[in-house]
Amino acid sequence: MNRISATEASARICGAGEAGLIDLREAGQFGEAHALFAVPLPWSRAELAIGALVPRPDAPLILIDAGDGVAERAARRFAAMGYADLSVVEGGMPAWEAAGLPVYKGVNVPSKTLGELVEAVWHPTMIRPEDLAAWQRENRRFRFFDARPPAEYGKMRVPGSVCLPNGELAHRIAALPDADAPVVITCAGRTRGIVGAIGMRISGHDGPLYALENGTQGWALAGETLERGNTAAPYPELGPDALAASRAAADRVAARFGIPLVTTADFAAMRAEAGRTTYLFDTRSAPEVAADPVAAAVHAASGQIVQATDQWIGLRRARVVLCCDTGLRSAIAAFWLRQLGYDARILRIDADLRRLAAPPRPGPALPELPRIAAATALRRLHAGETLIDLRASAAYRQGHVAGARWACRPMLSEMIRRMRPSGVMLIAEDTGEAALAAADLHDLGLPRVGLVDGGVAAMIGCGAAREVTPNDPPDEARIDHLFFVHDRHDGNLDSSRRYLEWETGLVAQLSAEERAQFHLYPVA
Repeated sequence: MNRISATEASARICGAGEAGLIDLREAGQFGEAHALFAVPLPWSRAELAIGALVPRPDAPLILIDAGDGVAERAARRFAAMGYADLSVVEGGMPAWEAAGLPVYKGVNVPSKTLGELVEAVWHPTMIRPEDLAAWQRENRRFRFFDARPPAEYGKMRVPGSVCLPNGELAHRIAALPDADAPVVITCAGRTRGIVGAIGMRISGHDGPLYALENGTQGWALAGETLERGNTAAPYPELGPDALAASRAAADRVAARFGIPLVTTADFAAMRAEAGRTTYLFDTRSAPEVAADPVAAAVHAASGQIVQATDQWIGLRRARVVLCCDTGLRSAIAAFWLRQLGYDARILRIDADLRRLAAPPRPGPALPELPRIAAATALRRLHAGETLIDLRASAAYRQGHVAGARWACRPMLSEMIRRMRPSGVMLIAEDTGEAALAAADLHDLGLPRVGLVDGGVAAMIGCGAAREVTPNDPPDEARIDHLFFVHDRHDGNLDSSRRYLEWETGLVAQLSAEERAQFHLYPVA
């Protein structure tokens, strides 16, 4: 394990070759202030997720924390998993800020920054919410699509919009009626509307095309009402002609923008190459992947791997192969990922690819975690044994077993030093996260650690009192919860205004070194 300064870490992440800046702080800490190209990997589940984010164990990793020693602990755990090139940022994120390096709020910031950058180059046509509302009142003919995945669409939508996420819309547009009607694309803010409109244009759609300005938030800010509790309809099926149109569009996108089309044999050779990371993502819809899985690939829907790249790819400048049936959903995603600095390529799924096995990934050796029956746990709690609730702080506030203490993994060492219990019982929604916490507790000298079977519900079913604490844990302790404009989709218009101001200000925050990491295609 090497120790490096924040300045050196910044230079490496904006330099040449593969490198990953892994931010081990919890979601609330990360979202309030992080480096632009940091990949969020909360310590609460770090060993469980690192293998997918960074599948090559000799890849160079830079670990950053809150200056609390978590990065050193992570380095030891990752080394035990086989990771061999580990550096720790001395002083963590406080040292990064003290060095005057750029710091960003929010999540998925590189992807959102790309959206702002390309708007200034491609100038997709925007439609104001007021004008769209007038179109609806006039019963004007147009086709209206929401570029977000079904779960987000379910939370809220602009009335009349149909869920057809980015990538899927371009792929399926030939199967839809009213081919000459204008198309309007919305999202929850800005990025996916902008990206969706440009994606449609490069795929060959030459009719009237608009992005709804500021998406659902712009609609609400204009005084219009959002519909909540929506159910997305199944995506339209494609016949032979529509499939052929999608395939032809993929070929055009690849040729125009110089995106390589590779074969399964090419991919297998890339995957075997030493010293280079090659990811394989399946960009089809979730129902398609469930019905026809590709074992060697990780599912990442076309629109979402563009919107939330740092949830799938832990290494800057890595090679990324994107697969689907016709190639168009992968081509559109590759178009964007190449502008984010990745070596993205297209692979059409075939029988050879289906025969490839999933590659091995680094994984942790988790300790055996004894199970404790709920009735036994309740008796031991009444006898004075410590019960720690590892669920999200929001869930704890809404209802927990009376006498249970809330904690997340980074807090455990201080809690145990303060309390000095002889044994600990855990409540958790994720058994893997509970096992990681148990490993830490064993390291702290606690041999007796167990997981309560059935959790809160089972203990209450056995007679435990249920306690609701709207202010406990206090906000300042809730490092797992991002407060930054968290209620913008729940009717807080001030939060929406702040969010949109933040998003449109991202480009101005970029340093020269950060701006150089975006490689924009010209319009011509």
